[in-house]
Amino acid sequence: MGSAVAVVTDSTSYLPPGLAERHELTVVPLQIAIGGTVRDEGDITSAEAAQALKEWHPVTTSRPSPERFAHAFKACAGAGASSIVSVHLSAAMSGTVEAARLAAEDAPVPVRVIDSHTIGLGLGLTALSAAAAALRGADTDEVVTVARRRAELSRSLFYVDTLEHLRRGGRIGAAATLLGSALMVKPLLNIVGGKIEPLEKVRTSSRALARLEELAVEAAGEHPVVDLGVQHVSAAPRAEALAARLRERIPNVEDVYVGEVGPVIGAHVGPGMIGVVVAPQLR
Repeated sequence: MGSAVAVVTDSTSYLPPGLAERHELTVVPLQIAIGGTVRDEGDITSAEAAQALKEWHPVTTSRPSPERFAHAFKACAGAGASSIVSVHLSAAMSGTVEAARLAAEDAPVPVRVIDSHTIGLGLGLTALSAAAAALRGADTDEVVTVARRRAELSRSLFYVDTLEHLRRGGRIGAAATLLGSALMVKPLLNIVGGKIEPLEKVRTSSRALARLEELAVEAAGEHPVVDLGVQHVSAAPRAEALAARLRERIPNVEDVYVGEVGPVIGAHVGPGMIGVVVAPQLR
């Protein structure tokens, strides 16, 4: 281990392959059940989960157990960490933070658990910044500050083809106000205070994606340097096209990450989802 502070996150961070390993990030998987068979996220493909959703088969998700976190914390300590910063998806959407806190009580080294109040690459880039700070030699308080600050600055916007998956999974929150007109609109949503909130109602998917692009450009323009994440569920061509347009339109962008979200988040947003994370860099 290259630093005294280990950083742990969970599988809903959805970082591109290799990034977690290069930054010595420990990733604890959530679980997904399809047809009664429970598997770790990572042991099932997004395509499998998306197909099950398209066929309306029961798909459920669950947090890691405290024992999984206890094992991860013990491994970090065994590798030489003198403290751990554990950064996870919003506690308003999952019990993952709670499970990490339960495990932290008996961990062999001090553990600081952070609720990122976001999901997907909003979480992933937050954890990545924390891990980079740890590798630079930052102490525990500094790593915590970096994680919290980047999470606070980041903005997550997304479009879904239907609200039905969010409703079935119980994660719809204030966006439930859109249900009555869901057949007539394509909803734009964002994450506020760790919860899914309605943003705008648009009549067609093409207009929704155009508006998503405009909102991302506006959010990025408020900061000197930003990273972008464009994520999707079974909508790679649209995600790639959106990422290409954002690269052209945002001069202050440094890194653009494009990829499919895993089955845990995919199960709640459904096929066709397109999301954009605007993550200002800390200076």
